Amino acid sequence: MPNEVASAKPGTNFDVVGALKDAGLAALIAFGLFSLILGLRTEQDQISQQLALIPRPLLLAGAVAVVFAGRFLVALLVRRGGMIDPGALLPHRLTAKLDRLGRFLAPALLAFAIATPFLFYSNRYLLDLGILVLTYVMLGWGLNVVVGLAGLLDLGYVAFYAVGAYSYALIAQHFGLSFWICLPLAGIFAAFWGVLLGFPVLRLRGDYLAIVTLAFGEIIRLVIINWSSLTGGPNGIASIPRPSFFGIPFTDDEHGFAAFFGLEFSSTHRVVFLFYVILALALLTNYATLRLRRLPIGRAWEALREDEIACRSLGINTTHTKLTAFAIGAMIGGIAGSFFATRQGFISPESFVFMESALVLAIVVLGGMGSQLGVAIAALVMIGGFELFRGFEQFRMLVFGVVMVAIMVWRPRGLIANRTPSVFLEQRKVIPAALVEKARR
Repeated sequence: MPNEVASAKPGTNFDVVGALKDAGLAALIAFGLFSLILGLRTEQDQISQQLALIPRPLLLAGAVAVVFAGRFLVALLVRRGGMIDPGALLPHRLTAKLDRLGRFLAPALLAFAIATPFLFYSNRYLLDLGILVLTYVMLGWGLNVVVGLAGLLDLGYVAFYAVGAYSYALIAQHFGLSFWICLPLAGIFAAFWGVLLGFPVLRLRGDYLAIVTLAFGEIIRLVIINWSSLTGGPNGIASIPRPSFFGIPFTDDEHGFAAFFGLEFSSTHRVVFLFYVILALALLTNYATLRLRRLPIGRAWEALREDEIACRSLGINTTHTKLTAFAIGAMIGGIAGSFFATRQGFISPESFVFMESALVLAIVVLGGMGSQLGVAIAALVMIGGFELFRGFEQFRMLVFGVVMVAIMVWRPRGLIANRTPSVFLEQRKVIPAALVEKARR
């Protein structure tokens, strides 16, 4: 008889022996993978100044035991080696409640973001973390235009992030322009490079498109490293000008922000100002993206995502559709990169590696492709979650992988899978009987 796809129910006869075999095989594979990662640790001997391998058998045994127990429980959920039914693990009622919760979650998150500087004014670490989260929210919304709406898999999105950051730094240093002028210029430069990337990949899809965009990201990084006369090479660019409050600098003098408003000087003033700047940029990005979705170009993106051949048969110019998606997504990434440069005051090629692209793509996929709220929640969870595990460096990527697998099992379309349609009928329309009769003839 063929294997049955069934979930665990009361009174089911489970195949315990088969579950033990699966668990043993999973534990053996885990032992092979974790033996060098968790089982051994390198330490430098203080006397001989040589590296020594320190075994950690208890940690390795604990990790293998967790894998064994987890695989054994998963195998018991199904009889005769069938596959797990995600619906049995996460009931439909619960998923419906999660979807309805999104209506109230977005205003709550916005209110919390606005009140964050007042709630955590004395905690500089949380304010910096909030700025970082909002930066990745903006990056996620920018990549969501390319991946979530247009369906173009982009693995080199960090290239536009780097172009925006270096454009801002070079323009601000060599031409002395202010932050508010350099910000749109950096976005325009990034959009230009997005169009340049779009032309060679017009006929590519799927994995081929992903490989080309990945190569584009690496090309930009290598150019930044080797063009030392312009970009500073591996040393990066330092002393990037800081933004001002409409011409008022955040300095401790009579012309500074604190003196102008009669406040006691505090370095937190600049951090709060940067927080509200990136919040305003993120909200502007969200508003522009939602408006674009309701325009013909946004509907063309979604048509391209669903079926490119059908999109062409409808008379949609796929060349313009792809180029606009790349250009707008790149512009948003470039603006986020320019903000990153002015916030850090220093940029280097190490800040724009492939892992940044992978992280932003993971935020888009886990949040729900095409879902603005899902991307924001995923950025908050992933960036904030990474900070929670800062003291456990060897477990950060492990937990990250486990979370990704769990999301793909229980919510394969992301945290918020439902996307608001850009076109819908506000009221039901009745088709006259005469038209139906005419169609039959």
